[in-house]
Formats: sequence, structure tokens, C-alpha cells
Amino acid sequence: ELLTRGEVVKFNAGIMGTNWLHIQDGPGAAGSDDLTVTTDATVAVGDSVSVRGVLVADRDFGHGYVYELIIEGAQVRVE
Repeated sequence: ELLTRGEVVKFNAGIMGTNWLHIQDGPGAAGSDDLTVTTDATVAVGDSVSVRGVLVADRDFGHGYVYELIIEGAQVRVE
């Protein structure tokens, strides 16, 4: 399990039976520190969140949706 924090920069609800969010946790260039998370939680863009879930490497959902790293089934808490 991984615990991390960041700011929600993108949120999509109800895709493939789960909610998807992207968080950024650093001052890097746009998109360079983006981490994708799947969860049952609902959040808003701009929320600061803590995320706890299983970190998975090289996840391929097909149709071009490939993630080097993704946190799946996460518990998300707005801070």
C-alpha cells in the first residue's frame, strides 16, 4: 500500500465502474508529476487530498490506456 498527498487536477466519475482522478504533488513542469488514482470517492478539481491504495506498475487497460504507475482502489480523503 502507498500513502501520498497531492492536489486534484482532473476528476472523471463512473468510468469502467470507478472514479478516476489525477493528482500532482510537486512543482515540476505541467504533467511531469501527475499520478492517476482509481477510487469510489468523489472529489473536486483543486482539492488537496491524501490517497492510500495499491500502487500498480505497467497497467494496460487496452485501447491506449496504459499507465506506468497507477494507484488502484484508493481511499481518498479531502484535507
